[in-house]
Order: sequence, then C-alpha cells, then structure tokens
Amino acid sequence: MLGNFQQSNLRIAVGVGETTIRESLVKTDKLRQWLMPQTLSSDLPDTLESGLTFTSSLGFVTIEHKVEIVNQNSLRLLLSQGIDGYHEWVWGDGWVQSRLEGISLLPLKLGQTFSLLKFRQFLLSHEQHKTLQE
Repeated sequence: MLGNFQQSNLRIAVGVGETTIRESLVKTDKLRQWLMPQTLSSDLPDTLESGLTFTSSLGFVTIEHKVEIVNQNSLRLLLSQGIDGYHEWVWGDGWVQSRLEGISLLPLKLGQTFSLLKFRQFLLSHEQHKTLQE
C-alpha cells in the first residue's frame, strides 16, 4: 500500500444515550443516512455483525471494511484498499470515541474529524426529532 502511516484518536460529547449511538453505528439504514454522500454496498443486512465484509465509496475512493468486533459499546472495522488499517468506535452515555490507524494517501485525520462532527449532528437532530414526536 502506498501512502503514509497515520493515526488519530478523537472523542467528543454527543448528548445522547449509548443505545442511540450504537443503533446509528450498527444499523445500516442509519449508517447510510449520516455517511451521505459516502455510499455503502447495496447488499448489506439490517445490522452489522462480526465477519461481515462491505465496501464504501466516496468519489473514486473505495474502502473495504471487515467487521471484526461489534458489541454493546464498541465496533472495530479492518480496512483495506483506500486505507490499510482499522477504525474503532467506542461509546457510552453522552460520548463517542473514534480511533483510526492506517496507511493511506488520504488525509485521515481531516476525514475522521469531518465524519465525527457529521455523526454528532446526525445524533442531535435525531434526538430532537424523537423529542418532538413525544
């Protein structure tokens, strides 16, 4: 793989419960919503599970993801093609942490920061919508 070894570890407050965070990371319909305009494989099951392999694309860059671990408070994806490494998510009530390591020509920290902020916005708008319906 060509590129530079990069690593980034970001943690932010999101103001929602761990169940909402988990569903937004492992339920593919929600994952598709907040990852837009990035696209995911069309044949994904409703929920990510260990051993599942899928691709995501943004423009001409394709990344293959293999779900290594998925449980109540963490998700770990092994990455190949556009990024050779891993992406790990850990969460709890009101916070989420993203750790990304890999070799790539892409600016990983910039992309990770943008994705995390977009994820937080999705969670907050989802929570507001839920509150309005109650």
